[in-house]
Amino acid sequence: MTVPNISHSCSGVNSVWCSNSSNQRHGQEQNLSPTGHLITAICLGIIGTLGFLNNLLVLILFCRNKVLRSPINLLLMNISVSDMMVCIMGTPFSFAASTQGRWLIGPGGCIWYGFINTLFGTVSLISLAVLSYERYCTMMGTTEADATNYRKIWMGIILSWMYSLFWTLPPLFGWSSYGPEGPGTTCSINWHSRDANNISYIICLFIFCLVIPFFIIVYSYGKLLCAIKQVSTFLNILLM
Repeated sequence: MTVPNISHSCSGVNSVWCSNSSNQRHGQEQNLSPTGHLITAICLGIIGTLGFLNNLLVLILFCRNKVLRSPINLLLMNISVSDMMVCIMGTPFSFAASTQGRWLIGPGGCIWYGFINTLFGTVSLISLAVLSYERYCTMMGTTEADATNYRKIWMGIILSWMYSLFWTLPPLFGWSSYGPEGPGTTCSINWHSRDANNISYIICLFIFCLVIPFFIIVYSYGKLLCAIKQVSTFLNILLM
């Protein structure tokens, strides 16, 4: 696979790009065959198109039907927006790169791609955690749910974006970095470097943006399932 020709100095934001490009030239990255790139491009095209259309449909239905404009659905809209942004601002670049077998928009575009995909992906995951916790609090609470309380939901949406920005901005300022990955047609966090700076960021990202949200989701829905099971058992006893 052809790697981008970097004519300027391999310093600053370009150091990761040059390092990964050098790794590819020395066979440290597994290159895809032309057929592999074609299959990848087709899959990305299908995923990007369906993802965009499905999320756009959800947003249109939400805007056109007042009955759907509930606080809890705002969280679902937040997830749809972040997913659609990936389809608009990320997938087209990796699709184009896969059709040509190489990254096409240079180091700056690679950093941009890595940042926005990490940001929007984190927003979706954090929003799912917020959604599960909100359902847990509503179902397990002793008071009746207020279907008109938008304040709490908007706080959850703002939290999901601020929290995601907090963990995806550091690579732009020197704590780890964004660069090419895999066969060189996508970009993400620099998973290749083994220095303490990079490893510490990856560990923190893994804990705070994957493990903790996943634990919240499992805990919240696990508690709800246990509560539903207890109610079902109680009703069965009453009906016997």
